[in-house]
Amino acid sequence: MISKTKPAAKLLIQPRPLARQHRYITWLSLSLMSFLALMVLIVYESRWVYPEIQAYFSQTGNLTGQQLATRSRVYLQNTQSELLTDQPEQAAFDAAILNIELAYGLFDVHVYRQEYECAEPNLMILNRVLAQLELRELDRVAAVGELLEPIQCLTHIEMNQLDQRGAAINDFSGSTRQHNQVLTYSSLLIFVMGLVFWSLHERQLRRTDRATQETFEWMQRAMRDPLTGIGNRSALHQDVLAKQHQSLGLILVDIDFFKQYNDAYGHPQGDTLLRQLATLIGETLNDEAQLYRLGGDEFAALLRCSDTDTLKSYCRQLIEGIREANFAHPAHPDKKGVTFSVGGCRFVADEATFAYAYEAADKALYRVKTAGRDGWQVTEDA
Repeated sequence: MISKTKPAAKLLIQPRPLARQHRYITWLSLSLMSFLALMVLIVYESRWVYPEIQAYFSQTGNLTGQQLATRSRVYLQNTQSELLTDQPEQAAFDAAILNIELAYGLFDVHVYRQEYECAEPNLMILNRVLAQLELRELDRVAAVGELLEPIQCLTHIEMNQLDQRGAAINDFSGSTRQHNQVLTYSSLLIFVMGLVFWSLHERQLRRTDRATQETFEWMQRAMRDPLTGIGNRSALHQDVLAKQHQSLGLILVDIDFFKQYNDAYGHPQGDTLLRQLATLIGETLNDEAQLYRLGGDEFAALLRCSDTDTLKSYCRQLIEGIREANFAHPAHPDKKGVTFSVGGCRFVADEATFAYAYEAADKALYRVKTAGRDGWQVTEDA
């Protein structure tokens, strides 16, 4: 039963001829140069237009200023609403004072004082109203009336800023419209050139990809069992090497009296059973294991395994799973259905320990077969 793993097949891929490499680099370079020229053109136009964009967003009374005036006006209108409601006078005055203080903070900005004549006197009005409300020297209706002029000033600021925004947008649109056509046609020409060069590059690349894909497909087929679709012995060896220094469990599964099954049912039915058992093993191990077919009636499973008790649990599940499946086996000497002999070993993956682990698992499997089959054994860590 002891068998040795075969090394994974190594493929030698010939390098491209020098002339093909030169064409590949040339078309790619020309394509990249075309797109680079397109980016240079776009950056140049953007730098030309940048002062206009900056002028638009730096207009006196910009978006932030407009938002401050709007929010200040809303606070004053909320103050009027609070004063005109039926709530108690104390609550109304407290809410009004808070809203006026918030409105004053948003209104009291340097740009408003500098550019709008109404800003300074209306800030004084808000100061006076605040003092009178705190001393209760002003009734509700009078306070509402006092706030009309500051609201009117803030509305004037908002409208003026909107007008400035509109003028800036018109100037910006007019100064950049003529550059749009230059940018559009130049970009289109460079882009088409880039596409032409890129298509030549892609055609060359597709030829290389096609050869690579054919090689990859051949490698995939070389690593798969054609009957069951699971990995083969070479795949097992490769996967162990890919999991260096990981704690793994190796389980070997042998179908008891498979030759007698084939003799009774025929090889087509035997092939069907092999596919069914590959599926059963995967499902029993909760799809946590990578499966391999090592020979006619022998499977292997490779899975992460932190301790020997876990590996024993997996082996026990396999035996219980095949018994529950109850596949018929009319030629079984013990009058049973299809049964498994299972051997396992836990190891830390590397090139050297895998050989020992495989041998240890195979010996455990041999002991099960010697003891009458339909069971499992695990060798202590390799």
